[in-house]
Amino acid sequence: MAASLLAGCFAAAACRADQLPPALDEIVVTAERAGPGMWHVHRGAANVWILGSISPLPRDITWRSKQVESVLESTSQVLVQKPLEISIPRILWMLIADRKYLMVGKGKKLRDVLPPDLYRRFAAQRSNVGEDADKWERYRPIIAVAFLQRDAFHQVNLSMRLDLGAALRVLAKKHGVRVEEIKVAGVSDMLEALKTMPAATERTCVEASLTTIESGLPRLVDRAQAWAVGNVERIENLPELKDVDACRTALDAGKGALDVIGRIRQTWLENIEKYLRSAGTTIAVVNLDMLLERGGLLDELRAKGYEVDPP
Repeated sequence: MAASLLAGCFAAAACRADQLPPALDEIVVTAERAGPGMWHVHRGAANVWILGSISPLPRDITWRSKQVESVLESTSQVLVQKPLEISIPRILWMLIADRKYLMVGKGKKLRDVLPPDLYRRFAAQRSNVGEDADKWERYRPIIAVAFLQRDAFHQVNLSMRLDLGAALRVLAKKHGVRVEEIKVAGVSDMLEALKTMPAATERTCVEASLTTIESGLPRLVDRAQAWAVGNVERIENLPELKDVDACRTALDAGKGALDVIGRIRQTWLENIEKYLRSAGTTIAVVNLDMLLERGGLLDELRAKGYEVDPP
């Protein structure tokens, strides 16, 4: 998660997004989509409506939710994740000051630091997306595979750049509702995670990304389609790849700077609870996986005695 966030922002600002022929059936979105309904968390006169976001989503999706607009009529504030603040000057500074955490270094290339079996898989998928044999060779494994995964998503018309938080900001402004940005992780957090990531964890997550590219794209397409039509049950019943679970477990077990996922989860819980302690209505945009996972935000809120009504 940490590497994908960092590399996704870095790639969007500094690299070319190639248009590639589809390897699977493309998602075709021809009408506005509302996504899933909202979870209603409440106690007494306090109400928090939670909209679940996922990534990747279809690149050409048009999102609009009449339910969200209706709830906004009586909403006091909207909670959205603060965007990662990254710019060309910041990227240049990263390449100078933090280069050693993004690149292989010491005159080596990716093929010199990845285990042979993983490198063969990486090279095969790089060829499949139409890139030359030296592309991304100077990046450390977890960054290089994040770039590769981005291009594989593009092949099936998926993107990680659709921001429901940004869309909700526009709607909130239209309705005169205050927007509160929740800082859950920034570029500095991503870099700190990369600095302290054990080699074993990095290999586990590289393998997870490669497995996703090799065999997990149909699941992501299916998941994106289910989100677009509001089928939460279908999303819950799509089994996660074992390698991806292993990566998430490794990251969740991290300590200190590496514990990005745990800190994001705790930050959202604290902010949602803050607005459940007083009367009023709030809308929050939260990652869907963080809501639905076992022991996730919805389970924690239920355990604390709040009523949680499903969409």
